[in-house]
Amino acid sequence: MALNPDIIQRWQNCKLLLLGGSAGSFKPIFNAVQTFSSNFNKVVLIVIHRKKNYLSDVENLFAHNSRILIREVNDKDCINNSTVYIAPPNYHTLIEKEMCFGLDVSEDVWYSKPSIDVSFESAAEVYKGHCTAVLFSGANQDGAQGLLKLRNAGSLTIAQNPAEAEMPEMPLAAININAAEYILDTKDILQLFKT
Repeated sequence: MALNPDIIQRWQNCKLLLLGGSAGSFKPIFNAVQTFSSNFNKVVLIVIHRKKNYLSDVENLFAHNSRILIREVNDKDCINNSTVYIAPPNYHTLIEKEMCFGLDVSEDVWYSKPSIDVSFESAAEVYKGHCTAVLFSGANQDGAQGLLKLRNAGSLTIAQNPAEAEMPEMPLAAININAAEYILDTKDILQLFKT
């Protein structure tokens, strides 16, 4: 499906971009970060399932390949435009009404912490219809309910085409509950981020 004027206009008017995924999502999300121009004027929150208590170099990999600031979320960080935030392992990342992040240590959701659902649902409560959210490859249903809440709040919701996802369960779960307003190939998602 090619990009239509509705998708482009709503993308351009949004304030927060949410990128969620699990197994198989690193490459498309990494490619997305590379597309952001130096004058990219949105907040980006990336929520990828990560192994508990496992040190990774995700932040450095993203930072060395991005033209805008990349940082891992810390509790009570103020939310700033033109910044890519990465949800840390072992915490759920929430967006709070005061326009800052909160880190939560409650139980895993879908065996995961950070949970995509938790972040997406908190974004829907604070940003309402001013988000664009994309759910990429993953092996469970995390993110589907959060994406539905965002769609119901008026946000632009997109699922990666399951046919090209390494693990199609996650985008399929969103599609099956009508949470994804659009189903796009990765090349179209990346093209959208350049508009």
